[in-house]
Amino acid sequence: MAKPVIGVTPLFDTEQQRLWMRPNYLHAVEESGGIPLVLPLMQDEADLAALAQRCDGFLFSGGPDPHPALYGEETLRFCGAIDQRRDRLEISLLHQALRLDKPVFGICRGIQLFNAALGGSLYQDIPAQTAGEPIAHYQQPPYDVPVHSVEIEKDTPLYDILKKTKMMVNSMHHQAVKTIAPALRCAAKSKDGLVECLYMPGRRFFMGVQWHPEYLFEPDSDGERLFQAFLLAAEK
Repeated sequence: MAKPVIGVTPLFDTEQQRLWMRPNYLHAVEESGGIPLVLPLMQDEADLAALAQRCDGFLFSGGPDPHPALYGEETLRFCGAIDQRRDRLEISLLHQALRLDKPVFGICRGIQLFNAALGGSLYQDIPAQTAGEPIAHYQQPPYDVPVHSVEIEKDTPLYDILKKTKMMVNSMHHQAVKTIAPALRCAAKSKDGLVECLYMPGRRFFMGVQWHPEYLFEPDSDGERLFQAFLLAAEK
């Protein structure tokens, strides 16, 4: 059986006008049995539809903040950098993947983009817009060290994969899911009540996580189990 090809949404350096990619994403896909393909910043809908047909699944990587206009808000002063070309690429790919029922896995920005594109909203800045115990959602390096816990709901795909109700995660984000999109469901939250995992029922694999499992990827780890479940869905 041929290995599944996983389209990985690109990172883009706006200052130097170049695409780039963190090797952790690619390593996790390769070690889990897939072939990672870093995608260009394509905008043509017909080309994106053809690309969606050829890839077996899509990994939506981390990156800049989704534009607040996606969820009907003005940009606040504490919102970070945005990239509308990437927003357009990923929203189009997301809808193509949904139409074809291709597996999708979103990490950090990925879960936020899923939620915004499907009718939910985001906190533009966690410290400025939320109260409660100050959990370390934006940790300093090293990034392969877990810093806070998440509580996992039973009867969710995340629980089915990990077989546990609590886990430790790393965290590198200043935005988060606020109102959950109608089509999505919450599978995990952090101690301060922020959404850490969303999924869409009835799909082969549709999951977004707020942490970075690619940095926590090692043999017999939760990160490995997540990527293996994603790649297994892409094989079918």
